Amino acid sequence: MKTLVVTALVAALLPVSVAEAAPAGELSETARLSDRRALVSGDRAFTMGDETGLYPATGWHVRGEMGGFWAPPVKLLDGVWFAADGSWFGRDIPATRYVRGQGYQRFEYRGGGISAERVEFVPSGSRATVIGLTLRADRHRDVRLAMDAHSELMPAYPWGWTTPNAGVNAPDTGSVSDGALVFQDPVGAAAVGASARPVEQALGPHHRGPQDPAVVCPADGPAPPRCDDSAFGKGTGGRLEYSVRLGAGRPTTVWFAVAGGDTGAQARGLLNDVLRDPADALRQTVSARRAAASSTVVDLPGDRLLQQSIEWSKQNLLDSVQEARNAQIRDVNEGKDYPSPAGTVPKMRWLAAGFPDYPWLFATDGEYTAYGAVAAGQFDIVRDHLRALRDVSDMLNNRSGKVVHEVVSTGDVYFGSNKSAGNTDETAKFPSTVALVWRWTGDNRFRDEMYDFAVRNLRYITGTLDKDGDGWPEGLGNVERQGMGEEKLDSTVYLIRGLRDLADMAASKHDSTVAQWATAKADDLQRRFEAQWWVEQGVGYAESIDDPANPANDNTPVFQRHWTGITPMEAGPLASADKGRRALVQRERDCYNGEFGTYHTGTGPTSAPAGNPGPSCDPVVSTVASERATYSLNTAVMAVAEGNFGRLGAQRRYTTGNARIQLDPSVWETPGAMPEVAPSPDFKANIDRPFYDRSMNLQAWGTYGTLWPVVHQQLGIAPDLGNGRLTVVPQLPDGQNSISGREIRVGRGSVDVSVSRHRNVYRTEVRSRSIDAALTVGLVVPQVSEVLLDGKPVRYQLVTTPRGTEVHVAVSAKAARLEIRTK
Repeated sequence: MKTLVVTALVAALLPVSVAEAAPAGELSETARLSDRRALVSGDRAFTMGDETGLYPATGWHVRGEMGGFWAPPVKLLDGVWFAADGSWFGRDIPATRYVRGQGYQRFEYRGGGISAERVEFVPSGSRATVIGLTLRADRHRDVRLAMDAHSELMPAYPWGWTTPNAGVNAPDTGSVSDGALVFQDPVGAAAVGASARPVEQALGPHHRGPQDPAVVCPADGPAPPRCDDSAFGKGTGGRLEYSVRLGAGRPTTVWFAVAGGDTGAQARGLLNDVLRDPADALRQTVSARRAAASSTVVDLPGDRLLQQSIEWSKQNLLDSVQEARNAQIRDVNEGKDYPSPAGTVPKMRWLAAGFPDYPWLFATDGEYTAYGAVAAGQFDIVRDHLRALRDVSDMLNNRSGKVVHEVVSTGDVYFGSNKSAGNTDETAKFPSTVALVWRWTGDNRFRDEMYDFAVRNLRYITGTLDKDGDGWPEGLGNVERQGMGEEKLDSTVYLIRGLRDLADMAASKHDSTVAQWATAKADDLQRRFEAQWWVEQGVGYAESIDDPANPANDNTPVFQRHWTGITPMEAGPLASADKGRRALVQRERDCYNGEFGTYHTGTGPTSAPAGNPGPSCDPVVSTVASERATYSLNTAVMAVAEGNFGRLGAQRRYTTGNARIQLDPSVWETPGAMPEVAPSPDFKANIDRPFYDRSMNLQAWGTYGTLWPVVHQQLGIAPDLGNGRLTVVPQLPDGQNSISGREIRVGRGSVDVSVSRHRNVYRTEVRSRSIDAALTVGLVVPQVSEVLLDGKPVRYQLVTTPRGTEVHVAVSAKAARLEIRTK
């Protein structure tokens, strides 16, 4: 079902260098196209339908309305449909193949003497989606080409169940302006048209192509398995028809676009702009994606699936970049309120959590995704994401230091105000994410820009969220489940790491007061950590303490087998070498894992009514049921934890899990897109669920489990440019003899790394370019007998770490060839 063929349209439009590379940049699908979601995304617009080019009602935040054409924060259309001489593409003329490329998607059709290719993309910075429809006929003929469009102008918030709910959506109006359809309502406008002049036009309430008459989903409750619209829909429609002359076998392309704006005139003006030279816009879009893909190029001869996943993970991150202007910030209190805005943020730019139901700004998601993005060399979007979180948090929370949780592209904050419960973990993670960027870029200006907020983050947690004074922070963590204690493991783990990262930044600024406070606080918590959180019977760490059922004992561990029990090994690590390894071995057992990775909540003895549907690996009786759903984040966290302890043989199970749901045709829903949830015992695969009841088909945080393990752990790249250091200490995965990476961005330069092994001889070669930092090169190896630098014996240091024994050699040059002989 894969293809490495580039069709004539795309290849003809790309520069020669890009076109030659294009085959490796495409994945395709031919089976069950009508059951699969299709996505194309740019930074200011995105489009989702199915892989035949039709538009089933999709998503659940506003039931059935999260697909179609979007220009955040506003939805524009339910869809557009095309017909040749009355035969609709996707129904009468069947779709035969769907293709995802780098910055574009394609649909192929064949039937009735006509073949067609439809390419879609979003130009950078544009609130428009461009569609190129290329037609071929088996004989000379004139074709009447029809385009239907059905509007649905509505904001991303309010949702289906909030107060107010999406029922406030106003009816749309439609008109024809200079050969284009223009739709308007109070929230904005959409313009739809082509590079050609129409010969016929029509307006009316329907115009959904082959999806007329529409099957309408109710706002809630039982619904047909496939719908065309929802009860919230108040759009209208229109049709434009064109006369197209086709030569026998000769391709003819007509360009269309869907453009958004605040007014009809603005949308119409943008439509003109994007149709002025759409072929050049496609060239620029794909060339920009290819340029970004030229960073972090890896060669993994022993794991080609993971190598391919690195390439598509970089594209997944680029697909996730979103931007909105003039966002009105208000606390909607989990959908219960709708107050006046606290203010306006002129520009938010962020890494969207997931499509189609979470394409907005999250703290937790972005803080995990940042590690993948930094490893991919995509520094700017991480900076922008952190700035957006700071700006919204300070505006909403009156500079308390608390980080908001979830911000819709409208600016509505669903959760995360001072008066809400959390999440504590994401406030704790913010300073570490700032430190991550600072270390990889050496950008002291960014450190200084974020420093005050980072200090206030941890002052808020330690001063406000520790009412019992034991040092362990209260509030929600990443797992939000009943029966947990008031103090969460992941919040504690990320607080300790955050304090150390803040101390490092403070020391670099000569702020001894903050550095000493943060260090002392972290040392105290670390000293008491194992005794408080370790549960020997469970061979792991309790996910929370302060059992709500036992108020007399403030520090009772609550062991429930949630995935957050991995975080002491993942973040830092903070776990001791012995307990960390024991916990990882336990977490590798089948009570915690399915085919594609780590369950949300493992199986074992429980007092929950649902009982225990799986094997037991410990005797602890939990109060909650298992959740055998494998999220790409859970699996990513486990992959990183394994790498921190040098367990690269075990790590492969988890990197492979995320790579397979992204790249294995027997598993994927959308080619190359890593989803939110993998097929699992307790989660039926998305492709077998209604379109309005699916998890995200592209979720950014899973890239943490592919890019970071390869770049930081296997290739061993660990910049600390804020302190003028660069360390490269790789570790060869078990059973592999070579790995390499080139053009890995560090600061304003890059690093190339290659590692090989032949019998008892290991070689590490490193070349850095335009990086002003003291270089240390090494390798994780057992039992060293001799170390040579550029062919000559050299002094070296052996460093014991959770990964194993690391050889470190200080290098004065920008390049080094290290040879290590083992006993």
